[in-house]
Amino acid sequence: MSASEGTITARALRPGILAGFLGVTLAAWVIVVARMRGMDAGPGTDLGSLGWYLGIWVTMMAAMMLPSAAPMVLFFSKISEQSSRRPALATALFVTGYLIAWAAYGLVAFAIFRLVRALDPPFLAWDRAGAEITGAAIVLAGVYQLTPVKRACLRKCRTPLGFVMHHWRDGSAGAVRMGIVHGAWCIGCCWALMVLLFAVGVMSIQWMLVVAAIVFGEKVLPIGEQLARAVALLLIGLGIWVALAPGSIPGLTPPGGMQEMESMLRASRGWVA
Repeated sequence: MSASEGTITARALRPGILAGFLGVTLAAWVIVVARMRGMDAGPGTDLGSLGWYLGIWVTMMAAMMLPSAAPMVLFFSKISEQSSRRPALATALFVTGYLIAWAAYGLVAFAIFRLVRALDPPFLAWDRAGAEITGAAIVLAGVYQLTPVKRACLRKCRTPLGFVMHHWRDGSAGAVRMGIVHGAWCIGCCWALMVLLFAVGVMSIQWMLVVAAIVFGEKVLPIGEQLARAVALLLIGLGIWVALAPGSIPGLTPPGGMQEMESMLRASRGWVA
């Protein structure tokens, strides 16, 4: 193949990678909405079996996090066109590594959830200190937004060129490794926002959209770093509001009752049912 033919092939490949990336993201949202409609039981929503939870969690992360990772993924695919004989495969492996990192986060969250459920401390009940603890978790997410660690991780996520220059690895294993490393930086940036999601109801599509919009704004918009500080103040205010008057929060489902029982039953049916 001549150099000119290779250039034409590379240029033709990039729209294909973009279309595939957008297709995966859209499919993930369709699956999430179809599988999770009506399952929001508010704070303490049951996570179901490990297999069901892991499947829906990875799909959630694809829906919520891939749009904000688009600049990094597309930049990686562009560099791969020059260094890999199969850039589309390398890009797919990079995205796989990214989702592996988030799957690991989800497994840790699942283990903590099961441990708390096994201990079953009475003070976690919503009619005791549950609302205050939920509010404190949201305040924690807001405070983390203002920390140097948050700023450092956010800057890593916002600079694809710098990431590639410092972390590039050749080959299929290198693409997966780079995806995992980028996912780890992303977790460092967004783990507290996911705590927020667990606090208000991890199966809530409304709160998923809110968190996904925050993540996208922070990572992609030119004012992302300023937005992160503004979100901090909003989250701190929201946490105090939840602690003082949880019943007045729009979109916050009070836990317990028949809705939670229905959620648990539907979750127990598994991923395929």
